[in-house]
Amino acid sequence: MSPALVSLSVMTLVVAVGARVGFLAAHRRRMDLEQWLIGARGFGALVVFLLMAGEIFTTFTFLGVSGWTYSRGGPALYALAYNTLGAVVGFFLAPRIWAAGKQSGMLTQSDFFAQRYGSRWLAAFVCVVGIASLVPYLQLQVVGLGIIASMTSFGAVSSSAAMTVAVVLLVAFVFVNGVRAVASVSVLKDALMLLCALVIGIGVPLAHFGGIGAMFTALIHTHPQHLTLPGDSHNLGHAWYVSTVLMSALGMLMWPHLFGATFTARSADALRRNYIVMPLYILVILLMFFAGYTALLVIPHLKDGDLALLSIVRQTFPPWFLGLVGGAGALAAIVPAAILILTASSLFAKNLFRAVVAPGMSDEQVRNLARAMVLAMGAGSLYLAIREPSSLVSLLLVGYAGVVQFFPGVLLGLCWPRARGSAVFIGMIAGIGLSSFLMLTHRDPYHGWNAGFLGLCANFLLTVLLSASARCVAARPAEAIGP
Repeated sequence: MSPALVSLSVMTLVVAVGARVGFLAAHRRRMDLEQWLIGARGFGALVVFLLMAGEIFTTFTFLGVSGWTYSRGGPALYALAYNTLGAVVGFFLAPRIWAAGKQSGMLTQSDFFAQRYGSRWLAAFVCVVGIASLVPYLQLQVVGLGIIASMTSFGAVSSSAAMTVAVVLLVAFVFVNGVRAVASVSVLKDALMLLCALVIGIGVPLAHFGGIGAMFTALIHTHPQHLTLPGDSHNLGHAWYVSTVLMSALGMLMWPHLFGATFTARSADALRRNYIVMPLYILVILLMFFAGYTALLVIPHLKDGDLALLSIVRQTFPPWFLGLVGGAGALAAIVPAAILILTASSLFAKNLFRAVVAPGMSDEQVRNLARAMVLAMGAGSLYLAIREPSSLVSLLLVGYAGVVQFFPGVLLGLCWPRARGSAVFIGMIAGIGLSSFLMLTHRDPYHGWNAGFLGLCANFLLTVLLSASARCVAARPAEAIGP
């Protein structure tokens, strides 16, 4: 049997098992809107951890981190810092968001803005921005799937064909079982991802240099710039690093799918325990750094850094292990892609279409429309992934620049009764406008600073000043919600 067939067979088997788990996730459960979206608020600490880990540690962790380590070097270290700091933010904010959600029956992020600020138009705007920010993140997962399938099959399967099959698969089990399908597949995905990361992160440097220390010694002599800032780039220096870490850490819980995942928890303590343990997962990212640096030394002229991890695995391990890594990587794309499609479709149906166009829709009609949108979102993400592939890290940072603009409205809404809906609205528009202008005019970073972070600063300043000003023409002031 050829190496390509062995590798592809193992990968197919892993994905098939994951799909089977997803389809059986909600056996004999009635899929009403609350059950479909947030699992009827019944997930314990372990399931919440697996669900959130499945959403946070994705194709970016497997391919994007090693790819930027290979092509950029030092700037990729931001991934270690922001995930750790983001867990600290989540520890303090997530329980308050959960309490507000349970108290008011919230199902989505837009529900928070609608109920806290009493403005359906603000909630609709949050919905539109959230969906727009999810698109590049979803595209990241689908592009990663194509890379994984092509590399795992030694080029026998085209990336377009692999992306098509995977999108059909994930759309199918989200359509049927909603968030429970994602949580169930996350168990298999996380176990395989951890196993593969340990073998790759330790085994690759060991096979080529005799150990991690020897690998770094070789790297210092041949590519010392890859261990400092700005690395192998000209504008990703210390200001970019600090501002990108802060933007990403504050924005991590602001992703609509992670915000919604907060509502799945059985209790606030389940969320606190989750965020205490979550930083341990950063070890997986660290192991991907080792693989990326080894690939730079062993295969120095790859045309695309995102190919680094699978290229070095293919050169180091037997085909069956490459297939196992491909299967784990595919699930690492399918799990978050599924929850992204679920979230975007639900936001459109519940917080945009029903809120603005058809207020009389029942929950059953909302669920049916959201299911239809799952199909549309899947098709749209596939089209973008085939027609507009891009660097995995770049796609992620574009999404972060959008969702981080929700942070002032959430934080002030929880903690400051004087925060006003019109101020949040204006601040959000200013932050998104500034970030988009800098990105579209190729001024990101701007004088070394991340464009999304500069947008967040403008957003926060305007929101606070306008809320505090008596001249602010606002939606009704409301008491801060949550405990």
